[in-house]
Amino acid sequence: MKIGSNPYLSDETAYQNTLDVINSYKNGQFINLVTMQNHLPYSDYYDNSEDYQISGDMDDGEKNTISNYSAGLSYTDKAVQKFIEQIDKINKPITLVFYGDHLPGIYSNIDGNSLEIRETDYFIYSNKYARQHGAKNLEHVKYVSPIDFIALTAEQTNSKVSPYYALLTEIQKELPTIKVYAYNNGKNPVFVDKKGRTVKYKQLTKKQKQLYNDLKLVQYDLTAGNQYLYRTSFFKIN
Repeated sequence: MKIGSNPYLSDETAYQNTLDVINSYKNGQFINLVTMQNHLPYSDYYDNSEDYQISGDMDDGEKNTISNYSAGLSYTDKAVQKFIEQIDKINKPITLVFYGDHLPGIYSNIDGNSLEIRETDYFIYSNKYARQHGAKNLEHVKYVSPIDFIALTAEQTNSKVSPYYALLTEIQKELPTIKVYAYNNGKNPVFVDKKGRTVKYKQLTKKQKQLYNDLKLVQYDLTAGNQYLYRTSFFKIN
């Protein structure tokens, strides 16, 4: 199903497809769902875009783009609420991690390579059945990077972890949030502390630098190295 003249499948349809997969499989699953409803371009897709009036120092074209994007978000809000209500009725533990990869590049006053463009909302939600069987509601962590979702989800679901997940958990708790610019070939990473302040690598403590270097060694071994870690119990839960 599509909404208005939007060429992409709606979020509601994406979530319904996800429910079909969840209900057709009895064992544990990991589902990575990427939705497209609110992807560029932002044209006059929706009948309700006029409900979102934009003010500020910008031209009419930018205002129109932002109002159309906002209209798409309104449909997303309703679809997410419906999806949560549906997974709460399923009698098996389900934990949802919801986040965006970046804000849309439609704001003329925001640099496309800035940290600000990477600040999107996220939440982690465990359904009713999961909460009845050990999942808990964690205190919200304001600044995270995608790598932190693994550790936060394991903690929220009260799961046993492997040494690898234990490393990710320590990194999430001890290191500032990591941001590596792809266009810079991974060099000169930027870190963001718990107050939203930018921190450079040289400002990290000795322990933090060790953790970051450990993470880089693990990533190298798994992607470009000899994969020595697969020959150990590093990924096994004891």
